[in-house]
Amino acid sequence: MTDIGQEIRIRINENGRVVIPAVFRKVLGINCGDEIVLRVEDDELRITTLKKRVARAQERIGRYLRKGARLSEELIAERHAASQRE
Repeated sequence: MTDIGQEIRIRINENGRVVIPAVFRKVLGINCGDEIVLRVEDDELRITTLKKRVARAQERIGRYLRKGARLSEELIAERHAASQRE
């Protein structure tokens, strides 16, 4: 987890919009046009990018794969073996 040691107060505008300061966007790797994911956790708003969520999921799944294996290949092989047993 990255902690930039900075806290900024901002106001929500009349349309309910918030501008994420550039320093925070840079640390989070948020670029113009990126899709972000908002989540409320422990009464706090958490922001991340869709790319980072996918990368985190791939890392978690990767722990259970053989070294150098690809999930798609593992799933295809598993399905092929299941069809042979049917």
